[in-house]
Parts: sequence; C-alpha cells; structure tokens
Amino acid sequence: MLGSTGLQLVRQSELAIPEAEEPHRTFVENALAKARHAARLSGLPALADDAGLCVYAFGGLPGVDTAFYATQFGYAKGDDNNVSALLEQMQGINNRRAALVSTLVALRSADDPEPLIAVGRVVGEIAREPVGTNGFGFDPVMYIPAFGQTFAQLPTEVKNQHSHRGQAAQAMVNLIRERWL
Repeated sequence: MLGSTGLQLVRQSELAIPEAEEPHRTFVENALAKARHAARLSGLPALADDAGLCVYAFGGLPGVDTAFYATQFGYAKGDDNNVSALLEQMQGINNRRAALVSTLVALRSADDPEPLIAVGRVVGEIAREPVGTNGFGFDPVMYIPAFGQTFAQLPTEVKNQHSHRGQAAQAMVNLIRERWL
C-alpha cells in the first residue's frame, strides 16, 4: 500500500529488531513508541502502526488491547478466539456499531520532533456470526453497510482500498510526499 512512494520498506524482523513494548492506552502513543523503538535500534527512518477494534457498546474497548481481547475471558490469544469472545460478550446487545482504527506513525529518526501521523477509521457493525474467509482478526464479523458484506467477504483489493489500514496508508503516502519527498 505504500509502494507508490518509491521508499524501500524493510520489516524490523529482517533487522533482528525485537517487538517494542506497547504500554500506552491510545493507538497513536503505541505506534509512536514502536516507531521510535525501531528507529533507535536500526538507525533508519521508521514506520509503525497500532490498530484495533473500538466497540461503541463497550465504550470503545477493546481498543489498544484488541490483540489480547480473548485472554480477558479465559481464551488463548488468537484471532478466532477474539471473535468468539466478542460474539459471546455481545449476546443480547442491540447496539452493534464498531469502528476499526489504524494509526500509522513515521519518523525520520528516533528523535524526530515532527512525526507523521495518519489515521484510518471504518465504522460498521458487529455481525451476529462470522461470514467470509478473506482476511484476519475481526474481518469476519465486521459488517460494512456500504458494501453489504463483512470485510472477510470483500476481495483483497477492495478491502485494501477501503479498510482502516488502507485509509491510513493512503493518508501516510500523501504526508510522506508532502513533507519528506
């Protein structure tokens, strides 16, 4: 999704950089911590994200704890368990509005005082059961009214263009072109 910038992206795992701590309660703070961690250990510019599901009926939770949602209810960490736990917790709840949020942060160096921050957000509804096989995370239960389908039912190219990650990536491409290139 960032290929049009002409920048070469390298995964931190390819540079033997361990995962960063994510101690913060907001997506932007965690993404910034991850980007600073990667830039500090690599000596290179860095791009990091933090993303999650914000359920209106739960006051925005699980939010930054999305990846570990199922563990709060006795399940092992994992996408399928997260979906199961969410559907169990939403039984009897009629307000099924939710948003998938992706926050990207880019830094020129670990001490960059002006990080680039791009956010993508898609509002939908939590389906009553998983539908579709294309995707991961909460995609099978994130129903998008504009498409009449869950994210897991959409073709990859459509999902990438309209998803929270796709929106954040496009916004980041625009910021990089405007401010860095």
